[in-house]
Amino acid sequence: MTSSGILQNKHQNNNVHIFCLRTSPRLLCAATQQKNTGQNLEEDQNQSQNEQKVEPSSAEKLLAEEKAKLEEQLKEVNDKYKRALADAENVRQRSQKLVEEAKLYGIQSFCKDLLEVADILEKATESVPKEEIKDENPHLKNLYEGLVMTEIQIQKVFKKHGLLRLDPVGAKFDPYEHEALFHAPVEGQEPGTIALVSKVGYKLHGRTLRPALVGVVKDA
Repeated sequence: MTSSGILQNKHQNNNVHIFCLRTSPRLLCAATQQKNTGQNLEEDQNQSQNEQKVEPSSAEKLLAEEKAKLEEQLKEVNDKYKRALADAENVRQRSQKLVEEAKLYGIQSFCKDLLEVADILEKATESVPKEEIKDENPHLKNLYEGLVMTEIQIQKVFKKHGLLRLDPVGAKFDPYEHEALFHAPVEGQEPGTIALVSKVGYKLHGRTLRPALVGVVKDA
């Protein structure tokens, strides 16, 4: 090779070296930029995965809160439903009681009117002189027997409909069943007992319809 060829080769080698030096920073920048881009993508993926991990946790929390609210609402509805059932049952029982009382005591006013008839009948029977009831006096005897039979029959009708006669001679005074007309000492009887019945009383199905008018024994 001639000296001119050697010089030409050296010149070409120098140009290649210079080109490499000039292009290397660009390649380094590109490589660095590509590396940073890869790191950024990896960080974005990690962040996205973390967000995906966090999001189910938040959703579960919201679902738990919503479940608690619904359970509380269900409890309130159940309580209201039970109270409504209890109120309805109370109303039903009260209505049933009123109906039963109406059946039992609906005749109360009618019974009070009949008591006056029974009182008159009793007085008529008591007014007949017992010594005059003889076979020699058949008209009076038949009248008396008819009055007695009528009185017995009316008491049977009263009893059939729950109306009971109160004739409390010798019983303890009860302000719910008796009305004291007077108090007087009576020998041989305990104070607080009833010595005399001026007018008999009546009870309708256990409820005092008319108190007995009585005289009560007191201490001497």
